[in-house]
Amino acid sequence: MATPPFENLTPDRILDALDSVGLMPDGRLLTLNSYENRVYQAGIEDGPMVVVKFYRPGRWPDEAIGEEHRFVAELAEREIPVVAPLVLRNATLHHHADLRFAVFPRVGGRAPELSDAATLEWMGRFLGRIHAVGALAPYHARPTLDIASFGEEPRDWLLANGFIPDDLLPAWRSTVEQALDGVRRCFDRAGAFTPIRLHGDCHGGNVLWSESPSTPGPQFVDFDDSRMGPAVQDLWMLLSGTREDMSRQLGDVLAGYEDFHDFSLRELHLIEALRTLRLIHYSAWIARRWDDPAFPAAFPWFNTQRYWQDRILELREQIPLMDERPLWST
Repeated sequence: MATPPFENLTPDRILDALDSVGLMPDGRLLTLNSYENRVYQAGIEDGPMVVVKFYRPGRWPDEAIGEEHRFVAELAEREIPVVAPLVLRNATLHHHADLRFAVFPRVGGRAPELSDAATLEWMGRFLGRIHAVGALAPYHARPTLDIASFGEEPRDWLLANGFIPDDLLPAWRSTVEQALDGVRRCFDRAGAFTPIRLHGDCHGGNVLWSESPSTPGPQFVDFDDSRMGPAVQDLWMLLSGTREDMSRQLGDVLAGYEDFHDFSLRELHLIEALRTLRLIHYSAWIARRWDDPAFPAAFPWFNTQRYWQDRILELREQIPLMDERPLWST
């Protein structure tokens, strides 16, 4: 980019943006953890604190952001615990100078206990409800999670932009090709599936567990990566540990999930394939944003010799896993 993204996002401009949608900020600002966008907690005169998200320039067109907002609002209308953007001046996406932003209610909570069976079943019930709504209509402006967009295109971009060290390039290239071949085999074994609207990035960091008597349980936040894809994409990131651990956790999630939405066990063939695609996509995601000063500060180990050596080893470990029986297989 000609200038780093968010270079002009000063505290004064944040406060001016809030004022432009009828909110009266009291000057309190707290930066929240976010790399893709810029997110702040802001104090409001005579009202509760809010969270304001400024969208990364050039990432999503307005219509794609609007689709996400409408999907989350649709979920909230059905009393599914998601954090939807506030409607201010008849809109959820706002423009101020060269900024695009949305305002959300501030929601408290802690990280969910993903080792707890009851917690996983509770989360599974709401994910089943999210997917039941997500299956009602498709996205049109948002992409689909597939091999081309999450594996082949990031591979080609990294190669074209010279991020891989010359001495590691043959090993990285051949390892990625083997990994993508494994991904394709997994998708072939899974067979045809119907993509639905997803959360897209449903890991524990995007779930706040509330202890409030009025709204106990999970609150799903940050649908910024929402897209079309297989339902299992929103399940596998909740699983960790040994194969036995993950099988048990998956059983807990599906015990709640299938109360509200059918799950095709054929999609279990995709778990390690989706993990592999995420690893390839993640390296390209950091590389594409290397002109953002926040990224070298947050990822100082990126693009070192050791970084790419570790990525090669990581993908080599994934290759045999993709040819194992899926979880729950006998």
